Amino acid sequence: MEIRLLTPSDAKSYWELRLEALKQAPEAFLTSYEDAIKREDPISQVARNFTEEVNYTFGAFEGDELIGVVTLLQEKADKIQHRANIYAMYVTPRKQGLGVGKALLTEAINKAKSIESIEKINLSVVATNEAAKKLYTSLGFKVYGLEEKAMKLNGAYLDDEHRVLHLK
Repeated sequence: MEIRLLTPSDAKSYWELRLEALKQAPEAFLTSYEDAIKREDPISQVARNFTEEVNYTFGAFEGDELIGVVTLLQEKADKIQHRANIYAMYVTPRKQGLGVGKALLTEAINKAKSIESIEKINLSVVATNEAAKKLYTSLGFKVYGLEEKAMKLNGAYLDDEHRVLHLK
């Protein structure tokens, strides 16, 4: 398995995995599959995102196949540039439980540590996602809040747990 930053040439593979993620784990993402497929030229949008200075999207590859992703996004505004966020974490189901997620998240944390201005990393996770919560806890993320009814999916409310990892 290879972990590396994604480049614009990876945009098509990323988009295909993103659509899979939205279908397989709709509770884990604010964007719905239905909204995603309505986007105009999404692959070009993704490719542009990969060139943004404060956007770091890592991919896990098995051979040429993209099997997992995570995005670290540093805040741009002056007063909050010390913060970064983890978004869009996903590992294809047949590769879950094999350390792919931990490897991706470790790479994102190491990238954040290499950027002097980043002091902490925030993320949110659906409160019922025990596997993800176990992973985040194992890497040092601490709960700092719970947002009740953060999302409504198919008529059911889901709570979000907010977590932070202090780097400094």
